Amino acid sequence: MTANDKTADKAVRSDALGRADVWAAGGEEVAGVSNVQSKQGEADIYGHESLIAELERLEIPRDYRPTDEEPFMNERQLAYFRAKLLKWKSDISAEAKATLDTLKEGPIQEPDQTDRASSETDWALELRTRDRQRKLISKIDAALRRIESGDYGYCEITGEPISLQRLEARPIATMTLEAQERHER
Repeated sequence: MTANDKTADKAVRSDALGRADVWAAGGEEVAGVSNVQSKQGEADIYGHESLIAELERLEIPRDYRPTDEEPFMNERQLAYFRAKLLKWKSDISAEAKATLDTLKEGPIQEPDQTDRASSETDWALELRTRDRQRKLISKIDAALRRIESGDYGYCEITGEPISLQRLEARPIATMTLEAQERHER
């Protein structure tokens, strides 16, 4: 796809982008997207409620996976990857909330010094994991912005399409595998 084709395609995608956001994060589990609810049963953290209607309108089956046979980064693929990214972000946020709730319960109450040291080590590891996930959320947000701008799925170095298999495995990828390998040398 040339730069002109990519620019022309952005106009077609722009309408799909807003709808994909609604599709990605509301209601029941559909296409691998589940609703994250708090203990009070509130709507998911993104506040979207029309997931099922959006899926029906876009006619995206629950078991949809992007393929090389369809146009690259078409409306369905963008909606799929937006949903995948929002689900991932939602899962991370739910885990962080659970960690925070556990921390609020109070200090570690272990009578034995060895048990206490073990518990503190476990908590340090848990907090380090949450810090990594916090950084991952910023990468997810950047990928969502790329979807909105029409740049998602294209290598930031070469401008070539990133393979669907790579995006499936790492939806926050910004470079083709070849460009990433050159970058890491």
